[in-house]
Amino acid sequence: MKLTIISFLFFCLLAAHAQNQADIVIIGGGAGGTSAGIQAARMGTKVQIIEATPWLGGMLTSAGVSAIDGNHEMPSGIWGEFRQKLRDHYGGAKALATGWVSHTLFEPSIGNQILQKMADIPKLDIAFNAQYTDIRKEGKGWQVTYVQNRKTYTTQAKILIDATEIGELLPLVGADFRLGMDSKSDTGEKEAPETANSIVQDLTYVLILEDVGSARGRRGLVKKPKNYDPKNYECACKREDGEMFGGVSNCQQMLDYGKLPNNKYMMNWPNCGNDFYLNWPELTSEQRTERLREAKEFTQGFVYYIQNELGFKNLRVAKEFPTKDNFPMIPYDREARRAKGKVFLTVDHVERPYDFTLYCTGVAVGDYPIDHHHDKNPDAPEIDFINIKVPSYNVPLGSLVPADLENFIVAEKNISVSNIVNGATRLQPVVLGIGQAAGTLAATAIMENQQPSQVSIRQVQNALLKSKAYVMPFIDVKSEDSAFAEMQRMGATGILKGVGVPYKWANQTWFYPERIVSEYELKQGLLPYYPEIEKIHGSGTGATPKFVQQLVEKINPDYPWGSVQNQWESWDVYQEHNENVELTRRSISILIDRTLNPFALEVDFEGQLISN
Repeated sequence: MKLTIISFLFFCLLAAHAQNQADIVIIGGGAGGTSAGIQAARMGTKVQIIEATPWLGGMLTSAGVSAIDGNHEMPSGIWGEFRQKLRDHYGGAKALATGWVSHTLFEPSIGNQILQKMADIPKLDIAFNAQYTDIRKEGKGWQVTYVQNRKTYTTQAKILIDATEIGELLPLVGADFRLGMDSKSDTGEKEAPETANSIVQDLTYVLILEDVGSARGRRGLVKKPKNYDPKNYECACKREDGEMFGGVSNCQQMLDYGKLPNNKYMMNWPNCGNDFYLNWPELTSEQRTERLREAKEFTQGFVYYIQNELGFKNLRVAKEFPTKDNFPMIPYDREARRAKGKVFLTVDHVERPYDFTLYCTGVAVGDYPIDHHHDKNPDAPEIDFINIKVPSYNVPLGSLVPADLENFIVAEKNISVSNIVNGATRLQPVVLGIGQAAGTLAATAIMENQQPSQVSIRQVQNALLKSKAYVMPFIDVKSEDSAFAEMQRMGATGILKGVGVPYKWANQTWFYPERIVSEYELKQGLLPYYPEIEKIHGSGTGATPKFVQQLVEKINPDYPWGSVQNQWESWDVYQEHNENVELTRRSISILIDRTLNPFALEVDFEGQLISN
């Protein structure tokens, strides 16, 4: 009888504290975490995502920020897949261009549905409505304990990924990190303040409104908040012409900023709108909860102002989210703790990528300008963020790998960048790309039985290219091109460099695939990899197959150059095969990639060649 009772109690204990095994555990099912989980599972590793809400997508969906900022011309990897599924759902690209802030706007609930379908794949387990309670190192791996539906579970994994919205795990696991504004001496950025501080960007509690026409009654009208002050919002419709997005001349134009399909409106307005300063790094959990309640009230006041002071009573609060108050499950946090990584991406790297070599290790791309929100904090130092002009850029792999902690990867707004650069890397498509890169790195480490810091950077980049993800921010190199990977690889070696252009709200880097490459340009690009070609003379005339042959035979005398003509069409070289034809950058990319394969030469986290 005693043995039966003991066995029963032991069984109950096991049931109440279930044990899970995974290769990778991801805390946070936001944009970065979801993308990381999908990518790692597709690559064949066993992944678990632990997500506190019932949705996937984080800022994209659960925070209601469903107007995509940037990367319209660079639909990289999972971001491109997600956008295409949105287009399929709504009926094409034009159906998503409903508001003037973005080319891609959608209902948060639809975004969540699409991401959950994308994540419904083998080897990916998602624990929704789950809260981690303990995270600890166990040997070389990790043990994560979490609670879901009042039951306690433990997952053991080899690699842990922090994909939380504010870098929650960094202090818990003992990773070194930065927080708030960096000083000029810390970053070398001329734009940074003289003294560092812990000030983070304003956050926003979004609300989704819908146009219900001339409906009567009070359903969807908000109550006047206790501390309502209309002066907080009175300049919302009166933005003067300027760098940000020109002038806003009337209230309908203000509302149309975030107009979504199906006559809904995303209320995430920065100009006398619902941004709210919350100094969360210095608050306890209870204090943060109270201040977030105030942030909700501030947004409620903005909507009250729209409905009553401006007279838009046709706009009512939509039941977009599975919450009692119809607010999103989480606020839109624009900033997180930032890990101190293997490399530190600063404004100088983004402004002048070819003065450095970090771009050679790129794994995610972005084109949005440096955009910070500090209007609601008078103590924030004045920095003219919007006039820091940068081209489109890529994020180096070393920004995802903490310098002092193994088998731990960051995959959200918590990567190793300066506070200023975070104003560009925090946007949704970039974070989707960061997550995909984190998933690729983690899966590669598992498959190669290595720590993430030991993994071949080129192997990670090739896996991303196989998934049609961009490693270089070339807006004129499309993933549909059969030579997409070759041109991306050629750019990431620096053998052929792009041309960066700071341009409005969609910065650019051009590869110019159809431009002729001179002999001199090609030789100079190859020299760092192959110094033996130093004595070959290169002129300013276009490089021809005959000249390429001369280079290849000098570097690799055993290469069967005679086979190139037979391979010409199968390699999809669009130009005719003629030993004297001047070759384009696209053609050169194919020929050099196929004959010399410089991408096989390994680089370190700084992008420097690793000598054999």
